[in-house]
Amino acid sequence: MSRRRLRPDELALWEEVARKATPLAPERKPLPGTLTDTAKPKPKPVTPRAAPVAPFTIGQSANGQPHGHDVLPGIAERIGNAPVKMDKKAHARLKRGKLMPEAKLDLHGMTLDQAHPALNTFIQRSHAAGLRLVLVVTGKGKHRDPGGPIPVRHGVLRHNVPQWLKMMPLAPLVLQISEAHLKHGGGGAYYVYLRRQR
Repeated sequence: MSRRRLRPDELALWEEVARKATPLAPERKPLPGTLTDTAKPKPKPVTPRAAPVAPFTIGQSANGQPHGHDVLPGIAERIGNAPVKMDKKAHARLKRGKLMPEAKLDLHGMTLDQAHPALNTFIQRSHAAGLRLVLVVTGKGKHRDPGGPIPVRHGVLRHNVPQWLKMMPLAPLVLQISEAHLKHGGGGAYYVYLRRQR
């Protein structure tokens, strides 16, 4: 069945109705091919062009001063640079290995949980006995860096013992910590010079 075309009088009547009618949804586009499809297409919005970027070089606004890395010095350097609190002549003899330790504690092979209480007991007993110079052996530690993103300290006991000696309850008993002479263990041992009993 073919569609019938509108007669001229029907078309005129339809256009008259369409002119007077108020659209329910003005934003709705009329269907293509209808008589009211006389709206002009909306112009495309013009997007403003971005201003061209001026030539630059990376870092041109920097202040020119490189940021240094705040790297903690090695344990030997930190202990070596610590101020001397004991008698200077005795300290010089100590550094040359001329003073003999009066007692020795070997922490080598212990875990941190075993070593910390053993160190506390040893230092407190040595101080109570009136000893002045004791030797604490930590071992140099094995180099076991698994290659992960966080570096692993070389010799865990070697790094922890000086910290423990500066903490309570041992801090008031310890006058000086120094790396031992080679004949007493070198970098794997510490001389601990104790304060006099009061």
